[in-house]
Amino acid sequence: LTHTGAKRCVIGISGGLDSTLALLVTAKACDIIGMPRNCITAVTMPGFGTTQMTLGAVKELCEILGFSNLREIDIKDISTKMFDMINHNPQDYDVTYENVQARARTYLLMSTANKENGIVVGTGDLSEIALGWSTYNGDHMSMYNVNCGVPKSLIPYLIHYEALKADNENIKETLQKIVDFPISPELLPPGADGKEILQKTEEKIGPYELHDFFLYYFARFGFSPEKILYMANVAFDGKYTS
Repeated sequence: LTHTGAKRCVIGISGGLDSTLALLVTAKACDIIGMPRNCITAVTMPGFGTTQMTLGAVKELCEILGFSNLREIDIKDISTKMFDMINHNPQDYDVTYENVQARARTYLLMSTANKENGIVVGTGDLSEIALGWSTYNGDHMSMYNVNCGVPKSLIPYLIHYEALKADNENIKETLQKIVDFPISPELLPPGADGKEILQKTEEKIGPYELHDFFLYYFARFGFSPEKILYMANVAFDGKYTS
């Protein structure tokens, strides 16, 4: 921020783990360099899969942290127009259905940053990046990603730590609520009441505790797959099959 002379930080807030951590980090970064927290433009962009739980958590968190300038931009209209332009059936909940929404959000964030002489703060974590579990030209893009070195399995502990440190009981309650939500990109329709998250990431790609275990010993130490499998069988004995 200091080097580029950027005047604002623009960050998309979903009510999930990654964007919550990124918001907390960005707020502290501004505190450190003496920028007012109102230089952070927090944007929440509900789509077809957004639940009332996560949207409510976003509003609670921003209100408690003093981000009175939270912007809500509904992306359903722009996504529907895109479906029509590319002749995609909106009842077909495939990768196109999901990625159109992710790219719409990034488009809006980038355009907002351009308009306000700011930078987009990225939220994707190390595990998502390593697995490719992000949308190309979508949420994998930002001007600066504060979570890119943080594995997914560590993020709940970091947010829980912030909750424990907080003086405000409302912050504690809201942060713990976010930690307890199922991990989800919320790009597919929720339950009938709009409250239940049906799309759960780990049901699609497997447990993050395994991904992060494998990544750590492969990327950090260069252990062979055979050795990592041996270690995993010991570490997770009785929980997963070989």
